[in-house]
Amino acid sequence: MSRLSLSDFVYDLPPERIAQHPAERREDALLMLVDTNEESLGDSKISNLVELLRGDELIILNDVRVSNARLLGRKDSGGAVEVLVLNAHEPDATTAHVMARSSKPLRAGGRVLLEPFECVVQQSLGSGRYVLALPPGISLSTFLNDAGQLPLPPYIERPEGPLDTDLERYQTVFAQKAGAVAAPTAGLHFTKDALSALKRKGCEFQTITLYVGPGTFQPVRTESVDEHRMHSEVFDIPQETVDAVVRARSEGRKVLAIGTTVVRALEGAAALSTDGSLQAGRHATEIFIRPGFAFKVVDQLLTNFHLPGSTLLMLVSALAGHRRVFSAYEHALKGQYRFFSYGDAMLIR
Repeated sequence: MSRLSLSDFVYDLPPERIAQHPAERREDALLMLVDTNEESLGDSKISNLVELLRGDELIILNDVRVSNARLLGRKDSGGAVEVLVLNAHEPDATTAHVMARSSKPLRAGGRVLLEPFECVVQQSLGSGRYVLALPPGISLSTFLNDAGQLPLPPYIERPEGPLDTDLERYQTVFAQKAGAVAAPTAGLHFTKDALSALKRKGCEFQTITLYVGPGTFQPVRTESVDEHRMHSEVFDIPQETVDAVVRARSEGRKVLAIGTTVVRALEGAAALSTDGSLQAGRHATEIFIRPGFAFKVVDQLLTNFHLPGSTLLMLVSALAGHRRVFSAYEHALKGQYRFFSYGDAMLIR
């Protein structure tokens, strides 16, 4: 596909197909099998993943933890305000970089009451983004833990706030490093027992940490896809993961990314070097993966079903092919598959 348009990635999704709650058990989610060497599609379940994999794959997980990055409060004028903290991965920070929603823009020098704290608007960055000065002696981690709540995606309807079940099920069982404003949702399907079973079969596990930002939900506003500019996301790649990728490549083993965030971290890191090699450490990437992209690291992908017109759908189409992916989505819509964060998944292999 030489010239890409936003309309090429739009599909009709009935609202009732958006999963409002997770499957009763993580392993009960449906799993579509998308083989890039065949035209047929298969239907299975996450619980069958151990049997579906060969057993020598290098499986890479995003071990990020979702922070309590959503806060509700009031301006000093009395108006309601909702903020989403964007630098939750900086626990020792004394300022909060936020996206804010209120009836009128926040003003520099104004005060925002986010119980039990009062913050001062230090700077307006434009486009609804601000820097809030935290109270003296309060770190960002304390601020979020004491005043924040889990930032569920806007399409999961929780008028009264997250449920107790969300606090468990909107985190992966391998979450370690706080700082994300959204979950790496493909990882939500795994249980500790499933991870152990895959290890016993022979699969190798490594991790990256990508601090998922609000750009996950950023819509593409240009009809020409090439004109869209991606948000930047920060990620860490351990040396152990770099070494494992090198070994897998030399041994002819497949690299299976669990979720698009893992793809973005690995391919973003490879794009930073002239020869496509990975470098350990903390990096930032604005990489935009869309059809025509040449993958240097990732061979296979486990991912959920994504929003129409989203950059995540474009990334999946880059790996599996536009026509094949849209055939898979048509199959999912005709079947019982559920969409988005709490929905079902597909395995591209």
